[in-house]
Amino acid sequence: MEYLPLHFDLRGKPCLLVGGGEVALRRATILLRAGADVRVVAPAIDADLSALVESSGGDCRIGSYHAGDLQQVALAIAATDDEALNRQVWQDANARQLPVNVVDRADLCSFIFPSIVDRSPVLISFSSSATSPVLSRKLREKLESLIPVSYGRLAEFVGRFRDKIKQLITAAAQRRRFWEWVMDGPVAELVLAGREAEAEQLLEQSLRDRDEKTLLGEVYLVGAGPGDPDLLTSKALRLMQNADIVLYDNLVSDGILELVRRDAKRHYVGKRRADHSIDQEDLNDMLVRLAREGKRVLRLKGGDPFIFGRGGEEIETLSENRIPFQVVPGISAANGCASYAGIPLTHRDYSQSVRFVAGQLNEGSVDLNWDELIPTNQTIVFYMGLAGLADICRQLMKHGARAETPIAVISKGTTPEQRVLTGSLDTIVELANEAGIAAPVLIIVGEVVKLHEKLRWYPDRPGFE
Repeated sequence: MEYLPLHFDLRGKPCLLVGGGEVALRRATILLRAGADVRVVAPAIDADLSALVESSGGDCRIGSYHAGDLQQVALAIAATDDEALNRQVWQDANARQLPVNVVDRADLCSFIFPSIVDRSPVLISFSSSATSPVLSRKLREKLESLIPVSYGRLAEFVGRFRDKIKQLITAAAQRRRFWEWVMDGPVAELVLAGREAEAEQLLEQSLRDRDEKTLLGEVYLVGAGPGDPDLLTSKALRLMQNADIVLYDNLVSDGILELVRRDAKRHYVGKRRADHSIDQEDLNDMLVRLAREGKRVLRLKGGDPFIFGRGGEEIETLSENRIPFQVVPGISAANGCASYAGIPLTHRDYSQSVRFVAGQLNEGSVDLNWDELIPTNQTIVFYMGLAGLADICRQLMKHGARAETPIAVISKGTTPEQRVLTGSLDTIVELANEAGIAAPVLIIVGEVVKLHEKLRWYPDRPGFE
């Protein structure tokens, strides 16, 4: 370890900044965010820097640096393009044993500025030990996307109760377990969701009932998207790591399941054609039972849980039984598969609207209002339509669609197994049979399908044309 990470308390403390340009402005911005009293000295000072510092109660002096400027300051920063001046600041600060940073000169620094992820009062700082600022920036971007802004709110919430809980739960081990329950359970989730009043009520109730063996759990209804794990939301990932048990369907890819908390128990509750592992009513009851046992239950659904996912039925049961729940939308199969196939669902020249319909067979046919689905200036997206493909094409043509109307069949969209087959209403069934297209499948009908060859960017499974 080349540097010891430390967090300085600079609130109200004078800090000297030698330099008046753009680099000095960036350093002043960071110091002011930390509450420092910034003092700038330079022969010329940028107007933006001067306005920022003076509006924050700091001081700017036009003139040359002198060693006396270091009197009664907490730290010094040299941000000039004058090598001799930068070295002089470094020498003078070292002589006074003051922390000093010379920008872009690690050899003239007793401390370096880290990359910062600010979730105040939570702060995460890290660096590449001055070897690669670009790498540090990339890491910060990744952490920014993984750590919700609301974690700062959670830290403030916990801080308000820290002393009270320390008085009520005097044994350190019991207090630690209680805090782990808070952080991993519904109290924290309520705070992160912006429902602090409810979180406070639950925390107070939990303090009164902390000797009970079980506490009420929660259900997370999470959309897993169309298959590519990179399309998950940051909130979905967080809840997937919190769950004690996961109930997943057959549209959830293996790559997404790999991101679920390792020690969470997994139960397959999917429904394939003519093969339902569990009835919907029994599944609803299972969610209620597990939550009452104190479990954090992840109900993981392919696509979006509210688009042909029966998520509304599940949370209706939870609501009736007063079970806490959260819903996290996912990228729908229509959005994800169409994007990865290079097929815009709407386009000014081809389609001004889009309709999502279920295409599964019911007693040997697809029962829909076909007169409304003739794809004139609109795009029709059929979910679950592989088995009913022949009937879909036949019914569309029967009700007025042209036989040459473009159609695309997308198998396992957004995954490395993706296959996109295009044709027309009168040819696609034979093409699909010859290609051996497998579920899950999304079907797109409309003139926008013509754009596939021009706009395709994501490769199909190797060997498939």
